[in-house]
Amino acid sequence: MASETALHRHSAPHRELMRRYRTHYSRSEFRMSVLLSLLYFAASVVVSFYAINYATESASNSVTDIVLSNVRAFDVDALFAYGTLLLVAFITLLLLAHPKRVPFTVFALGTFYFIRSAFTSLTHLAPFPSMPPNGDWGVLIGHFLFGGDLFFSGHVGVCFLMALIFWRDKVLRYVFLAWSLYMSAVVLVGHYHYSIDVASAYFITYTIYVLCVKWFPKSFAVFHADPVPLP
Repeated sequence: MASETALHRHSAPHRELMRRYRTHYSRSEFRMSVLLSLLYFAASVVVSFYAINYATESASNSVTDIVLSNVRAFDVDALFAYGTLLLVAFITLLLLAHPKRVPFTVFALGTFYFIRSAFTSLTHLAPFPSMPPNGDWGVLIGHFLFGGDLFFSGHVGVCFLMALIFWRDKVLRYVFLAWSLYMSAVVLVGHYHYSIDVASAYFITYTIYVLCVKWFPKSFAVFHADPVPLP
């Protein structure tokens, strides 16, 4: 029976996708949780925008760093920017493929950006002096990618957060862990972040994930709920 269901899903992926959307979005409670999570995330992005502004405008002096002081800076703008855009696209596709993943993932991302904005607003170091000049990526992308929000690394943190969220899926777990290591290497060799920004991101992000599991238990349960069999 299980093999027939798997074969059925493989032969009609569009039907399976439609079934997922009908199953979840037919419930008003799920629709409300999606709406609330999206509003929560949008608010976190706005707060993050102003926190980056504040940190950038208030930046003081750079400091020495045991890693950056001993490794020359490389121009890795393209690896950094395209790696970020690809990450956003990949997460979006994962959520579109399984709507049950949306509320908890988006709530977790919103919580991540709210907490990171608080950290960003506390201390305002200038970037390491040897960081290469950034290319022209546009005002909005440049603001979020190359602002003065150094502590803690959002790019490393988001990748690790996704690894924790998708931990039960072995493939996705290792994809996002590898992505976090890739981002760690890029931001360090590009001198975009201090080494403490990268190292601390793993510990702070783990705490954020634990908080989200406690704060959003219903969305967490929906995320890990067994799929409804095909009729």
